[in-house]
Amino acid sequence: MLSKVERCEASPTATVLGRIAAALELTLAELVSASVDDGPGRLRSADQSTWTDPATGYLRRQVFLSARLPLEMVEVFLPAGAAVAFPAASYILVRQVLWVLDGSVTVVEGERSTELAVGDRLEFGPPSDRTYRNDQDRPCRYLMVLIRR
Repeated sequence: MLSKVERCEASPTATVLGRIAAALELTLAELVSASVDDGPGRLRSADQSTWTDPATGYLRRQVFLSARLPLEMVEVFLPAGAAVAFPAASYILVRQVLWVLDGSVTVVEGERSTELAVGDRLEFGPPSDRTYRNDQDRPCRYLMVLIRR
């Protein structure tokens, strides 16, 4: 699959990209972002890197990614009825907090399911397989803040 992606013969899903990033010991942002912010100051929305999962319409906007700080901020738009899954290996290099900005999202970790509404936040524990699910009839939007280890 990686070879097909490199040759632009395949458009990988978020799940596949999560696996590739984990295998390369990168965060998903480091894998898909066009560049790393190289200086302090303003970065206009139009200049922030985005990526859309071709299978689900899941869209991620890289709000902040810097070589100077071990911090990443990712705004996620999850369409109504969509779900994206990432393997535990995707989270080995990071600690995360999710904050819901609009709508609601359900986070499934193993047997545990956590429903989050606007303003709710969830700090994640040890790496585990995770699915982010929008069970509503309208899109949801959340901010994922990551600290790279």
